[in-house]
Amino acid sequence: MNRIFLSIIKKEFFHIMRDRQTLVIIFVMPLMMLFLYGYAITLEMRNIPTVVIDHDHGPMARDLIRQLEAVDFFTIVARDIPEETITDVFQKRFARCVLVIPAHFSRQTRTRLHTPVQVIIDATDPNAANYINKYLGRIAFNFTLTHNTLFPAAFKTIPRTLYNPDLKSSYFFVPGLVAVILLLISTLLTSIAIVREKEMGTMEQILVSPVRPFQVILGKVIPYVAIGYGISVMILVAARFWFQVPVNGSLLFLNGALILYISTGLSIGLLISSITDKQQIAMMITLMVTILPTVMLSGFIFPIASMPLPFQWVSRLIPATHFLQIIRGVMLKGIGIAELWPQTLILVGMTALLLVISTKKFSSTLD
Repeated sequence: MNRIFLSIIKKEFFHIMRDRQTLVIIFVMPLMMLFLYGYAITLEMRNIPTVVIDHDHGPMARDLIRQLEAVDFFTIVARDIPEETITDVFQKRFARCVLVIPAHFSRQTRTRLHTPVQVIIDATDPNAANYINKYLGRIAFNFTLTHNTLFPAAFKTIPRTLYNPDLKSSYFFVPGLVAVILLLISTLLTSIAIVREKEMGTMEQILVSPVRPFQVILGKVIPYVAIGYGISVMILVAARFWFQVPVNGSLLFLNGALILYISTGLSIGLLISSITDKQQIAMMITLMVTILPTVMLSGFIFPIASMPLPFQWVSRLIPATHFLQIIRGVMLKGIGIAELWPQTLILVGMTALLLVISTKKFSSTLD
């Protein structure tokens, strides 16, 4: 291998180790994002502030309240407040729902087929309101099965949850965060590093040496592939041992997919660096083309099948869309290349296409 080419790689490693800004991006930013978003982004709801107005005070009403208190989904913050103050309770966000147990509830539960209990829910957040309504419905169903012998319960469903039996949202979001963080970091590293060379005027000094432009590009990208892989291992270790996310599939296949995905991010960074001359502009473009599409359109939070058809087509152009299926499939379902080869091939094609375009664009810019 060309000695000058090796010297470019060596020089890039030394430059990275001496650049505080790059070191912060490499070592601090990924873990900070993982822990921040790993705890902040969650679909789990608990400790919903609830008010109970009990007009019965009988044994059945007390048992219903006990069942409500037995789960960590609800937290009773007040009891038997005047009903005319319910609006104030919601306006001051003192509670998210109010349960009104009618008078003679205990007697009617034994003698009637249906005993209505009023539930008033703050629906400013419709998703939260839907969760509250469903959870209260499940409590009411179990309560009726126990206490109302007239209830015609023909059958009872027994759910069996696969791959995430405890329904932990971290199992879903933490692998997704790996995709978001790696794409951002790998794109940011190459775009800033090469643009910095342009700003400092050192790129021209490298080009006067007997080395081709594509060798310059490879010499600068290879160190970031190694660094990006090290970042991915660091994030996966934190995900496995801190957030307790399992890895049920092949580590060998997962490592190969990580390197491929990092290469995709680096090729995007190369393309950005070929069309910009300022680090600030490169950072803004990187954030715009990585964070926003990855979070909103890749399936990281919102299911792609629920999006309008044009957005579903756009989502297929986002590398994270395909890598999310790979990493979640490997870590949670334990599947491998036999099931995930389409997503792998798409990433290979994206990486190759982006590298060709960015290399040609970069070479023409340098010329």
